[in-house]
Amino acid sequence: MIPWASPAAQYRAHKDEIQGAITRVLEGGAYVLGGEVESFERAFADYCGVAHAVGVGSGTDALILALRSLGIGRGDEVVTVSHTALATIAAVIATGATPVLVDVDAGTYTIDPATIEEALTPKTRAIIAVHLYGHPADLNALGAIVKRHKLHLIEDCAQAAGARYRTHCVGSIGDIACFSFYPTKNLGAIGDAGLVMTVDPALAARVRRLRQYGWNEARDTEEVGINSRLDPLQAAVLAAKLPHLDLDNRSRADIAARYAQGLAGLPIVLPAARDECVHVYHLYVIACDERQALMDHLHRRGVGCAIHYPVPVHLQNGYAERVHVPERGLAATEHLAQRIVSLPIYPELTDAEVDIVIAAIRDFYRA
Repeated sequence: MIPWASPAAQYRAHKDEIQGAITRVLEGGAYVLGGEVESFERAFADYCGVAHAVGVGSGTDALILALRSLGIGRGDEVVTVSHTALATIAAVIATGATPVLVDVDAGTYTIDPATIEEALTPKTRAIIAVHLYGHPADLNALGAIVKRHKLHLIEDCAQAAGARYRTHCVGSIGDIACFSFYPTKNLGAIGDAGLVMTVDPALAARVRRLRQYGWNEARDTEEVGINSRLDPLQAAVLAAKLPHLDLDNRSRADIAARYAQGLAGLPIVLPAARDECVHVYHLYVIACDERQALMDHLHRRGVGCAIHYPVPVHLQNGYAERVHVPERGLAATEHLAQRIVSLPIYPELTDAEVDIVIAAIRDFYRA
């Protein structure tokens, strides 16, 4: 079976460096925060061209801490999308704020700026731009909206490490940005890990306090925080893999180009990318009318596939009653949720395996 993602293949590709990093941590004896975490924070901040990075326990925690650092909580509203990983919405709810969910652009599946302003109220404090599947949201249009309405712009970069909007890395444009290093991500750890990034030193300092009980450097509490620290083992693994991120992302782009050529002319919708963006293809998502039949066919042919995401958040039990959807509704979101399929994509996927995927799909439409 060709899997749709393979963290194990990523480990094998960088095994010696990863094992060396793990050994270094174990022999060093510093097992909570410390130099390994600080070193990775600096390296990733430099990579993205941002002054401050704070390692935390997960991408979800990164979002929660970012929201809290901006003072967002009970009684506030945060605008984002329903077509996203559940973590985006769960983080807003965890702060006590209300997620207000708007529709996505039908081409890129990222937040549609044209749907935002009618969703704003006096309670709106921020917009979370999800760079879904590795494609940057329209940050220029979003920047104009937040400036006009005096809101915060939070970048959810969980699926987009290394992606670029115009001349800038994602994560360097909003007020604050959040990354996940879940094992399947473009830059993946070997467990949960996350990071908050900002150009604002005051926000960075507050996130550092909040990630560890509210302590300042003297371990005096200034406010109530949580325990969400990036593990040194994960930091060391990420630091070992970071120098390979651009090459790995180019491999993803090459696979995407191979898919685009091989699947051209079929009755499916291929991923779109705006000219001003560098798409890093965390996922390669097509859309079609006969999804279940196609997925069944692919599984019979030994090709793994998945759906990201089959049920929009505003239709999920436990969340539907906690979010607000503007009167216009989420037609594009609900339509695409019935049609999308994620094909295998990861840097270690071989040309021969890509050809197998293409042939299986073409055979389905030939039948």
